[in-house]
Amino acid sequence: MSTPGRAKERAHTGTNRFISGVVEGFYGRPWTMEQRTELFKREQKWGLNTYLYAPKDDYKHRMYWRDLYSAEEAEQLVALISAAKQHDVEFVYAISPGLDITFSSPKDVAALKRKLDQVKQFGCRSFSLLFDDIDREMCPADKQAFSSFAHAQVAITNAVYQHLGDPDTFLFCPTDYCAAFCTPSVSQSSYLHTVGEKLLPGIDILWTGPKVVSHKISVESIEEVSSVLKRAPVIWDNIHANDYDPQRIFLGPFKDRPTELIPKLGGVLTNPNCEFFPNFVAIHTLATWCKATADGGQRDVEMGDEEQDAGYSPQKALILALTDWLQEFQSTDQPGGPRRPPARLKKESSDEEPMQTDVGESSYTPGPGENPLYTAEPLTLEDLKLLSDLFYLPYEYGLTARTMLQELDWLKNNSWAATSETDKTAEWRSRAQQFDDMCEAVVQMFNRLSNAPNRSILYDLYNYICDIKSGVGLARSYVKTLGGQGRPSAQLMNDEPEPWDFRGGLSGEFQRMLPCHGNRDLFRHPPMTAVYNIRPHCPEDKLEVQRIFREMQSAGEGKVPLMMQPPLIGDSLSSGEISPSPQCALVLEDDIGVCGYALALTDAKPAAAKIQRAVSDPVLEDFPSLVTIQVLPRVTDPSPAKRMIGRLLSSIRSSGSRGAFCELRQSDRRMLDFYTKLGSFKPIQMAGLPQDILAMGTSL
Repeated sequence: MSTPGRAKERAHTGTNRFISGVVEGFYGRPWTMEQRTELFKREQKWGLNTYLYAPKDDYKHRMYWRDLYSAEEAEQLVALISAAKQHDVEFVYAISPGLDITFSSPKDVAALKRKLDQVKQFGCRSFSLLFDDIDREMCPADKQAFSSFAHAQVAITNAVYQHLGDPDTFLFCPTDYCAAFCTPSVSQSSYLHTVGEKLLPGIDILWTGPKVVSHKISVESIEEVSSVLKRAPVIWDNIHANDYDPQRIFLGPFKDRPTELIPKLGGVLTNPNCEFFPNFVAIHTLATWCKATADGGQRDVEMGDEEQDAGYSPQKALILALTDWLQEFQSTDQPGGPRRPPARLKKESSDEEPMQTDVGESSYTPGPGENPLYTAEPLTLEDLKLLSDLFYLPYEYGLTARTMLQELDWLKNNSWAATSETDKTAEWRSRAQQFDDMCEAVVQMFNRLSNAPNRSILYDLYNYICDIKSGVGLARSYVKTLGGQGRPSAQLMNDEPEPWDFRGGLSGEFQRMLPCHGNRDLFRHPPMTAVYNIRPHCPEDKLEVQRIFREMQSAGEGKVPLMMQPPLIGDSLSSGEISPSPQCALVLEDDIGVCGYALALTDAKPAAAKIQRAVSDPVLEDFPSLVTIQVLPRVTDPSPAKRMIGRLLSSIRSSGSRGAFCELRQSDRRMLDFYTKLGSFKPIQMAGLPQDILAMGTSL
């Protein structure tokens, strides 16, 4: 699989192999010995050649690296190394001493050599020293002995490499293992320059790309780091890693790494999902990518691919992987997969099915008029395509998932067309039905996955597919409610919802309070295409406020001419006849100009008297202040208006007011909906209100 140039680059190591395979390098429960043996079989079958043993939570790999393996542990490692050899997979043993090693301590250096000598006795011939995710501050003894942190790491790595007899495969992971960690840049990093110049040439260097989890890895970025490291790096690829988020799993293809990289790299090792069985797609598609240039570099790309690669199509690689994976789902003799007879599981009329249970020896036949038996529907390739789309990659959703989110966004923003007979009503209903069909496909996919014979894969996926089914179900109920086809979901409307309605627990609460929350969402609020600014009202804004007021009055004009409608107390504020109270006037701006305002009077009694509106003293005692707000229709995001009213109410509260009210025309459905959805404003009884005008108030 290597080009002549690549073979020449690696001549110093005695091998021309392009390192390809899997690194078990995630945080969390390590894979079992049986799963690792299964991995070796798959690597051999798919043409991969390397396994890097580096589970962060094997405490003798990292935290207690000095401790030798016990007799029982040694027996397991010997068997594992032997199994790798049987399947032509290079077993690379990695150790991470960086948490507490003293680089200048002869005792620590001896302990490190002793530990690796023990593993060498197990039959291991390839090794790796990892210095990732550690404190960069050296202890006083090391500061005296070494000129820099990089110097300390290089010195001990070179010593260990030579002690082990210059192994053909020896990998070094730097502390600055991606471009984002390099100061001030890759090309000017003194750390990387020291590593490149001082590390012995037979040692390969691991690199994750531009970031820890790199979206794309370009040829130019690899050429840059290669010139600094003075060798082609081996990519430790975290594109399918999920140890940083327990609610995500990645089942999309290996992509956004052009095959032109292959001759410029020492190899690629994928560090995939913590769950073993769902990594079928990640490893299978990596293997397809690695074979791309070996197949002659013929063009094999569908027109729909996002980026054109002469030798590799992510979508075709994904279909190949899912087709093979489907066979595993239907098998019962995978490691951990129980053998049992097929079960009768699905009833046509059911919307959701329980997980499958074994069927007893005696068969049952339903009588006349009784419910039909459950019948198992087999999992399909389309189901697995949908599963992959829903759990795709860190930086993107699959096509079906994107479509569902876009359709839900459109249905929400155009919900006014759902029940009103307009030209858009038919389109809304048609798209709502299409959305419902997509939701139903997710439910049926869940049912068939739950009934698949291979329970080992299902158990790794079950929490994820339960979660997505729940989320899709809520969205489905919401759309039906918008269309007037059902009552609002109790989960959406209940004041005391169930705990499963709050995704993410305390971590989610913290994230929602931070300004960065949502910056990876497909629909960000405020939208990424519009930036809104809320600022205090100044005299120059008076004409703009009047313009918006007149525009919205005209837009809301019904059968009754505007001049014949009774005035609202807030109209005198918007028209400029009365000035708002100090610190109680805000305007909203977008990239076009002023697009909204929020004004208030801390004492509404004089303004009410001016338009001869009688307001009872008990009402003014509870709600002495008046607010009015208006936003142009081009502001489709409700967040800016909510923030404006929040700031306005805060200013009113600071003045000592007990409460605030607003007046609304019943024909102004837009503002009625806005105040209702705020939740804090409730209808209040106010004697003397003209017909078709209502009041809403909030206590402060």
